[in-house]
Amino acid sequence: MKDIVKYEDFEKIEILVGTILEVKINEKARKPAYVLKIDFGEKVGIKQSSAQITNYSIEELLQKQIIAVCNFEKKNIAGIESEVLILGAINENKEVILLHPQQKVDNGSNVC
Repeated sequence: MKDIVKYEDFEKIEILVGTILEVKINEKARKPAYVLKIDFGEKVGIKQSSAQITNYSIEELLQKQIIAVCNFEKKNIAGIESEVLILGAINENKEVILLHPQQKVDNGSNVC
């Protein structure tokens, strides 16, 4: 188990729901990855992310709501400025299974 964090530290993390608007292959990535444009609503806007979620087809991802950390520092991944970290669980095949709301919610909704 990792170190225990204080509740105040957890409160600093902004975890929001967004809808994937655009998906393309990240041609420069060493491991298969997509570049995604995600709408997080008026407050945050549209953000970009590079994610190794190629077990999903482009068609499956378009208009899918996802959950992401939106206030990490930007990270350059294979020439792409990744602005958010999309959250998922790793299954027994080492594939990322995306976390998402069970029902449609507004983009920018807080995850608590």
